[in-house]
Amino acid sequence: MGESITIDGMDQDSALSKSEFLSRPEVLRRRSRRVKQLARLYKAHYWNLMEELKRKHKEYYWLYGKSPFKEDEKKSSEENDGNKLGLGSELKCQISDCKEKAMALTRFCHKHILNDSKQMLYRGCNFPIKSGQICKKPVLRSINPPHCPVHAQAAEKYLARALKRAGLNFSSPSKLAPKLHIVVAEYVRQIQTKRRAAQRKAVPKIEIEEKMSES
Repeated sequence: MGESITIDGMDQDSALSKSEFLSRPEVLRRRSRRVKQLARLYKAHYWNLMEELKRKHKEYYWLYGKSPFKEDEKKSSEENDGNKLGLGSELKCQISDCKEKAMALTRFCHKHILNDSKQMLYRGCNFPIKSGQICKKPVLRSINPPHCPVHAQAAEKYLARALKRAGLNFSSPSKLAPKLHIVVAEYVRQIQTKRRAAQRKAVPKIEIEEKMSES
């Protein structure tokens, strides 16, 4: 990304640069060509950042995650008897009965990171499970909607079913890319259906009350 970028259609632009005025189609074609090239550059930059993130995640996990060697795990468990927090130390999670290693710069593992009142990177998964409870597994704050991997797949399946009821069939929920107006229309349809059902239930009650008042 640090190299110089050649704009697509420079030969056409150089020919038009001598013109004092440009027609509307010429301006639109030039803008469309440059916007498409800019989108390709953003996509390439995004995937480069993703590769860099994967590389740094591997380094982080190697330093602070579980060691692949049992001997290292035994050594760390023997050496881990202090309560001081340091960059080079490998502390256990402060939650009782938890044997996982604490994450860097905190006293809690990933599973219990929400117990750290000072951390600002994670929040709980807000997917409803049963009896009015929510999941509350830690997910990054940048993830929107805040769902853990398991419930993110469940939400995609629910969305696929809703779109299927709207007459849109998709073969794989993981490849969904519905347009915003389609999703909004389906939500509006579901809300209207619930309101109609509530009105139907309310009509008999009103008729009964009118009859009682007349009598």
